[in-house]
Amino acid sequence: MTNQALVATRVAELRDRIVRAGGVGVGIVAVTKTFGSDAWNDAKFAGCEAIGENYAQELIAKSHQVARLDRLPVHFIGQLQTNKIKSLFDIVDVWQSVDRASVVTELSKRQMARTSAGRCEILVQVNTTSEMDKGGCDPAEVEALVRQARLGGLDVTGLMTVGPTDMDPMKTRAAFALLKRMATDLGVEQLSMGMTGDVEIAVEEGSTLVRVGTALFGQRPHSI
Repeated sequence: MTNQALVATRVAELRDRIVRAGGVGVGIVAVTKTFGSDAWNDAKFAGCEAIGENYAQELIAKSHQVARLDRLPVHFIGQLQTNKIKSLFDIVDVWQSVDRASVVTELSKRQMARTSAGRCEILVQVNTTSEMDKGGCDPAEVEALVRQARLGGLDVTGLMTVGPTDMDPMKTRAAFALLKRMATDLGVEQLSMGMTGDVEIAVEEGSTLVRVGTALFGQRPHSI
């Protein structure tokens, strides 16, 4: 079986997991960090909705190898540094890890300076597990961040979170349920939550986007 066919089989298996968990219309963001640009092509062939990248330099390198017309929408899901936004702005379609005012300010500045038509779609990342080493804003800060983003001309379509590091099922469910409640209160529809190990819980709690890499591509190499 070719690598492309193997990824397609794994995507089909993931979609089956999603359906069995009660998911309807849940998008798959294929997380391709540390894999080569071939993974972008494999994800598109397999029918994924988007690809997700964590590292700025890696994303830039791959964007030079896969023409825009040949690639899926690109979601940036890693820790965002404001000094990297300029170099990524014309590559990224959805910014999933917006978690502080300085990032919103920089994205708004880039959007206002845009010479071509196009929206800047973002998801606000929320730390729903209270883990100090997790990215994401505090739940109490979400409303203000969403308001700032909207005033700055950004298209806030939803929220994103990462489940607890220890993957405890009860804590995972509580974290995802919290994100769902916040999204409902804010009137946003996209809920990016769930990775390889907690897809079912995420879908049961209302996820609309799952971010999966290992289940599709196998164990990660150390570098591309």
